[in-house]
Amino acid sequence: MSNEIKEIAQRMKALRDIAGLSYEQMSKTLGIPEEDYIGYETNGTDIPISILLKVAESFNVEFTALVTGDEPKLQRYTLVRKGSGLSVNRREDYKYNSLAYNFINKKAEPFLVTVEPVSGNNPIPRNAHPGQEFNYMLEGSLKIVLNNQEIILNEGDSLYFDSSLAHGMQALNNEKAIFLAIIL
Repeated sequence: MSNEIKEIAQRMKALRDIAGLSYEQMSKTLGIPEEDYIGYETNGTDIPISILLKVAESFNVEFTALVTGDEPKLQRYTLVRKGSGLSVNRREDYKYNSLAYNFINKKAEPFLVTVEPVSGNNPIPRNAHPGQEFNYMLEGSLKIVLNNQEIILNEGDSLYFDSSLAHGMQALNNEKAIFLAIIL
């Protein structure tokens, strides 16, 4: 288990313990199987960004505080220069860079997402989370599976969707794909 995942899991456990919730109650709150939640807290199972967002929302804590242990401090504006931001790497093939990590009481979570190409013809992993999501392609091409529909996005294309629908992404043409994702 990476140190980052271990620290996030410890913060999740602490929040659950303080609230007096069982694994079962927490898994019901998140809408996931209990064994999945237990894996996130104890086994070093990679925690999807959608689950981290739900956990933060469930306990009314800032996403940044859950991921880093530090509270965001800015309330008027936050500036993130090119190549900066908070790296939130949850999966090997997706890299998330939080673009508003130091702004308190956000109404949306903007991320710069890089999807690395994968070899083979593996199924695209999917997740779902409450709310809505907006994706704007900056570089490369991306296949998005939304429920069972496949959508191809190229540079300059955008997609706005109900993120409670199962969705997953895959870079195309053996090149990385970079997009702006705003989760509402």
